[in-house]
Amino acid sequence: MATELPDDEYLLLQIQEGNNTAFAALVKRHSAKYYNLAFRYMINRESAEDIVQTAFLKLFENPEIWNPTKRVKFTTWFYRIVVNLCLDNKKKYKTVQLPDIFEICDGRPHQEEKALMQEAQSLLAAEIASLPDRQKSALILCFYEDMSHKEAAERLAVSVEALQSLLMRAKETLKIKMKEYLRDTHG
Repeated sequence: MATELPDDEYLLLQIQEGNNTAFAALVKRHSAKYYNLAFRYMINRESAEDIVQTAFLKLFENPEIWNPTKRVKFTTWFYRIVVNLCLDNKKKYKTVQLPDIFEICDGRPHQEEKALMQEAQSLLAAEIASLPDRQKSALILCFYEDMSHKEAAERLAVSVEALQSLLMRAKETLKIKMKEYLRDTHG
């Protein structure tokens, strides 16, 4: 007989009562998801790890910051904490750090193509990171977090139409930047 796992809100109430096991369960359940979110903002593994650790540390040190009476899901509330930390961190450093994904080519054509594809993916990641915050958030939620437009709009506290506008502007900006890259690198 399968045992049902406690929901996030129950774990948070347990954390507020000093239950460290509940905190460990919450961290285990959500760290990968929020690491991926932070990485998409920061484009740097260490920064993403630091941000997620900082967010969970804030919760551990002051579990009362989550207020169950506001009827907000933990994932929605914690998403905002992580995004705010990412945005604050980006303001401090203002530089985009690209991941170290380039491999040494051995001269074979498929390795060169692979390196060019990785370079284009790295450029796309950097361009996404440089988008205005609301456009970047809309893009990440819809394309990387697989949320519907309605869910993403709720997370961002905007209308569905405003979300669609943000997505359209983000995609247009990225299309222009990628065309410039292709023109500059491939004549």
